[in-house]
Amino acid sequence: MITVFLPCRSGSERVKNKNIRTFAGVEGGLTRIKIEQLLKISQIQRIVLSTNDEEVMKIAESFNDRKIQIDRRPQHLALSSTSTDELIDYVGKIITEGDILWTHVTSPFVSAETYSRAIKKYYEVTNEGYDSLMSVSKIQTFLWSSEGAFNYDPLIEKWPRTQTLRPLYEVNSAFFMANHLTYISLKNRIGQKPYLLETSKIENIDIDWEEDFQFAEQVWRTR
Repeated sequence: MITVFLPCRSGSERVKNKNIRTFAGVEGGLTRIKIEQLLKISQIQRIVLSTNDEEVMKIAESFNDRKIQIDRRPQHLALSSTSTDELIDYVGKIITEGDILWTHVTSPFVSAETYSRAIKKYYEVTNEGYDSLMSVSKIQTFLWSSEGAFNYDPLIEKWPRTQTLRPLYEVNSAFFMANHLTYISLKNRIGQKPYLLETSKIENIDIDWEEDFQFAEQVWRTR
């Protein structure tokens, strides 16, 4: 059994009403877009929409789909100060069986096809020694810290070809997959050996600031 955990609290400070405001002409915005995407995925049996926002609840209820389960999240777990670790502990208590796909409405370009591919890959790799999966963005460019070059040695070659640089991976938070027991035993949404699934540049777009929202709207309109 696959259950989606979709957190969607009210009170965004950086982007006002980012979950529900009209997005590129879509009424219901990012919440409606993400629910529509998730409902297309046959492998998913349940979508737990965890929110303290009445408007988000209305959008979800408008689908009238039995797959959608609204979790009225306690207010103390829907604050800007609430840590992800606290929320992970909560998820382990409300989803008590099967595998959990944790995703966000703020990644609107992760399509139903990509989720399906991720689910298929998850079941493949968990038979190969991995215990979880998460989406990442590949970084293979010149990286420096305040102490100098980080992923290459300029004493050997000042400017090597980028394709020869050691690749690094940024956790882009588009999605995570793990069994519910991982949440209980490790207090984490990934296991001790996660598979890193690369997503495309457009799928990596995450809406965290007002500029992100406006940029994503323009990209959405051109697709």
